[in-house]
Amino acid sequence: MASPVTSMRFAAAALSAKRVPGLVAPLRRSFASTASRAAQSGPKNPDPTPDSPTVAFINEKAPYMVTTYVRPHPVMVKGQGSYLWDMENRRYLDLTSGIAVNSLGHCDQEIANIIAEQAETLVHASNLYHNPWTGALSKLLIEKTIESGAMRDASQVFVCNSGTEANEAAIKFARKVGHTLDPSGAKHEFVSFHNSFHGRTMGALSATPNPKYQAPFSPMVPGFKYGNFNDIEQLNTLITDKTCGVIVEPIQGEGGVHSATPEFLVALRERCDAVGAVLIFDEIQCGLSRTGSFWAHGHPSLAPSTGKAAHPDILTTAKALGNGFPIGATIISEKAVGQHIKTGDHGTTFGGNPLASRVAHHIVERLASPDLQKSVDAKSALFTSGFKALQEKYPEIITDIRGRGLILGVQLSESYIPKAADLITAGRERGMLIITAGNGCLRFVPALTITEEQIKTALKILEQSIEAVVAKN
Repeated sequence: MASPVTSMRFAAAALSAKRVPGLVAPLRRSFASTASRAAQSGPKNPDPTPDSPTVAFINEKAPYMVTTYVRPHPVMVKGQGSYLWDMENRRYLDLTSGIAVNSLGHCDQEIANIIAEQAETLVHASNLYHNPWTGALSKLLIEKTIESGAMRDASQVFVCNSGTEANEAAIKFARKVGHTLDPSGAKHEFVSFHNSFHGRTMGALSATPNPKYQAPFSPMVPGFKYGNFNDIEQLNTLITDKTCGVIVEPIQGEGGVHSATPEFLVALRERCDAVGAVLIFDEIQCGLSRTGSFWAHGHPSLAPSTGKAAHPDILTTAKALGNGFPIGATIISEKAVGQHIKTGDHGTTFGGNPLASRVAHHIVERLASPDLQKSVDAKSALFTSGFKALQEKYPEIITDIRGRGLILGVQLSESYIPKAADLITAGRERGMLIITAGNGCLRFVPALTITEEQIKTALKILEQSIEAVVAKN
């Protein structure tokens, strides 16, 4: 007779199978092999084999999908907190949180309740009319931003659907300011920095100087210039009277978890002021308490030794703002930007719909919690101490530990950079999901609600994964 726990698992997986078209839960096969796998020294979660129901399911559906991603075989069907389950009921400790999206964990019950309630009330009525939640979210974002000590001139919000859309709005707003200040059109140049990532649409892509992303779609939008991150000496020649906007990430997430120095951000602020350029901070990945402060640029570690900390004229956010529900926002200063934006200058069909805005309103209230932010600091310290212990044990593999809060990077040595994918696979096959960033950097962006016990488990799996990769050499 099956145990009550096993029966519950059967029922849950069977329910998932009913909800996903074409999904047949391969429960008996999966559980029948569990005992034999447990006796082995190998991975407890080996990827689905070519003859598995999972691969059959993928092979049936994949031909209909544009091949913009290369994915491993597990098909994720369920999430709860810091865990994901695939269609064969393998469980994974998720340290990616949907790439820094699910900061409150997967399938948070409060969020689920709000989505259900609002979906029965009003989902969309277009921006031709007011709704109760777009303005409420905008007001809350401004209030929490000012209360946190970040972006001192935050005044207004444009609500959209994604991070790349938030950055597109920022680019357009900066261009509009440039045209207003200089109607000749000469003040149109835009500056961003190497190793940055700002999105995949053409404007945001033009601000992302990575040949891998740009080359297939060139030419880029004209007028973009690129500088070196944290290089102050270049700024006088890089940012000129022709510059309308400068965009920078306080922490470069996709580029390898590199943090801006306080001096660099202050120098950017001063140079933008000198030439009348709009300064944009892209906090799509590092914002909303991921660093332990509401906005990354407001973190105490970015306070300069003298003078004021650098604050932006525009701040972009998305990812954690919806905890998985699509939404983005562009926060602007009325003084530097808002006065130049007129009716009809920008728009969005779905942005600011009542469902997304109500969900985000709830999430912002929770992510702004001082208790949550303090817990991020404590969890960051636990991760960092574990990473340092591994670095001491494997100095030939781990060369650097970077980041702040729960956006952390473990840099692999030059000889192990080619092994990054092997480490990702080894972790997944041992029940943990991590991702890379930059050149051979393991990136850790878990839910902010991850527990200390789960962190300890993650560190143990990371060590086992390193040992497995070393053993293959």
